[in-house]
Amino acid sequence: MTAIDSPKHKKAKALKPTSRRPAKDLCSECGLCDTYYIHYVKEACAFINQQIAELEAETHGRSRNLENQDDWYFGVHQDMMAARKKQPIPGAQWTGIVSTIAIEMLNRGMVEGVVCVQNTKEDRFQPMPIIARTPEEILAAKVNKPTLSPNLSVLEQIEQSGMKRLLVIGVGCQIQALRAVEKQLGLEKLYVLGTPCVDNVTRAGLQKFLDTTSKSPETVVYYEFMQDFRVHFKHEDGSIETVPFFGLNTKELKDVFAPSCMACFDYVNSLADLVVGYMGAPFGWQWIVVRNDTGKEMLDLVKDQIETQPVNASGDRRNAVQQSIPAYDKGVTLPMWAAKLMGVVIEKIGPKGLEYARFSIDSHFTRNYLYVKRNYPEKLADHVPEYAQKIVNQYKLPQS
Repeated sequence: MTAIDSPKHKKAKALKPTSRRPAKDLCSECGLCDTYYIHYVKEACAFINQQIAELEAETHGRSRNLENQDDWYFGVHQDMMAARKKQPIPGAQWTGIVSTIAIEMLNRGMVEGVVCVQNTKEDRFQPMPIIARTPEEILAAKVNKPTLSPNLSVLEQIEQSGMKRLLVIGVGCQIQALRAVEKQLGLEKLYVLGTPCVDNVTRAGLQKFLDTTSKSPETVVYYEFMQDFRVHFKHEDGSIETVPFFGLNTKELKDVFAPSCMACFDYVNSLADLVVGYMGAPFGWQWIVVRNDTGKEMLDLVKDQIETQPVNASGDRRNAVQQSIPAYDKGVTLPMWAAKLMGVVIEKIGPKGLEYARFSIDSHFTRNYLYVKRNYPEKLADHVPEYAQKIVNQYKLPQS
């Protein structure tokens, strides 16, 4: 290949780590700008060019049906279910379905590598994206990293390695950028296994959250905002600490989340082939969304290793969402006794299953809509997808 007909991205240079990214304050640090694929950033970045509908049509064969409320919330999908592994992977955040699928794909020769995120030797919460080539390297990446992670920083390695079949595990903003440059990677087949994602933080922001919320921040292994309206912290000794959502120090934590996460409307990872999370499933189960035939192929690999049940919904989220809008906006924090009492009541009579998932999406989309409207009003019309606007329109928002 001559210099004249070489890909344009080969002529681009990655930004230095200290450089300000093109998305400026809304950069999610997805890693694209750490590579020569920065050439495509103005088209690919989710916070410069929001294009979920167009990329859904390319990836899944259609975009969302806006007459179907399930499509508004959960994106294009063929199937949804709750699942858990019959024999969980020790130390996995849940039962280990994501890791198991990745290992099966590698062992069967379906892919030559898996883009996933380990942590550095110095810090269990500092993400370190790698291209895993062995099951051991995949298992070393188990457990979510709740910080911004430059997963796409390995894209140059993929092209240089000559790999043709690849699995990428990632979150929505990373996957939108990946889909936008997919045709430039020279792959024969790309598989995408996504996780839902909301409210990531910088490493410093994570420390502030842990210090503000947990009784023993230095021993936290991982945490998750769960369906019982509590934050669950797992500690080094295996103990679980729970803190009611309504007892969080909202005023102190209001600015801890990354601006990109406050401006995100892809909670459910719309462009992955298969999504594995938890928020639409009963407590202790994982929520699986099969978006297309590729996703079904991936899930079928582990069907004998998991038990499944249909998803369902109960309760009504709307009042809880409407009340949460001004409470978050004003930084209201309840006394812990009241927070625990409210948590018990809502757990018994509040939204469950897919209705809990809708509650979480509604709460974050209304909050994020207000954030963009107030801080980036010039972006509002182009940045908020039509499905998100329909969700937000169900609620009364503060005018200022």
